Amino acid sequence: MTAEEARAAVRRHVGVEPGRTYSLGGAVVVSLSGGGQVVAKRGAGVNATLAEAAGLRWLGESGDVPVPGVHGADGEWIVLDFVAPGAPSVEAAEEFGRGLAALHLRGAPAFGSPPPGGPADAWIGLAPMRAEPRADWAEFYARDRIEPYVRDAVRQGLFTTGQAAVFDDVCARLPELAAAPEPPARLHGDAWSGNVHWAADGRAWLIDPAAHGGHRETDLAMLRLFGTPLLDHILGAYVEAARDAGSPLSDGWTDRVPLHQLFPLLVHTVLFGGGYARQALTAADAALRAR
Repeated sequence: MTAEEARAAVRRHVGVEPGRTYSLGGAVVVSLSGGGQVVAKRGAGVNATLAEAAGLRWLGESGDVPVPGVHGADGEWIVLDFVAPGAPSVEAAEEFGRGLAALHLRGAPAFGSPPPGGPADAWIGLAPMRAEPRADWAEFYARDRIEPYVRDAVRQGLFTTGQAAVFDDVCARLPELAAAPEPPARLHGDAWSGNVHWAADGRAWLIDPAAHGGHRETDLAMLRLFGTPLLDHILGAYVEAARDAGSPLSDGWTDRVPLHQLFPLLVHTVLFGGGYARQALTAADAALRAR
């Protein structure tokens, strides 16, 4: 990815002449001739930018949680509003928790469904992710969020077939291990701490989604995975808002955190190996012991 390629993407999708650029992680921040800045990113693979654009539009349509505006996307690039960074605050954390509860309750057509206009073959970070409607959460979570990544990890030699059997046990027991049935939620899908962007406007924004219809406990479990700042304030406000909306979290939701962390841990296993494989095995054992 070069600065000139990023400028060309801005010309296509914003329609103004780009100015100075600088790198920001895996993206490029581009100044616009008329003022303001945008972010240009190249996708991880086929459909990645289209999936991200559809996800941001879906998550942002209600305004419950702020997300970057999408200027345009093609098969290779996406151009977004630049959101200046800031510092975490209790006020922003609690507002974010309330907004996330409302966003989840906007719902989705089915478990596993992609955002409107989004591709079925999507991405989570650098890993492929299938977005396909399923009859219920247990079927969706087993077939599209556990089994494909376990198979890939076994092929890579990261799990033995004996170790992989624990994931078979989890999948077989998912109807028992899951909470009481509830409608599919509108998920960000990759809500780890790095995708909660504390902004200069005093709010917490969601970025880089892997949006789909799923179980709201999955987003909450991801927030716990890598130490989101002010998490207790986020979750406290979330729990209160969900209860006030008449859709409280099911009893024992904190005990199910390992179950819902299996998906991101397995994704990290196939991408990075090492300690993530051990963490995934530990989470599977904990999920089986939770009931």
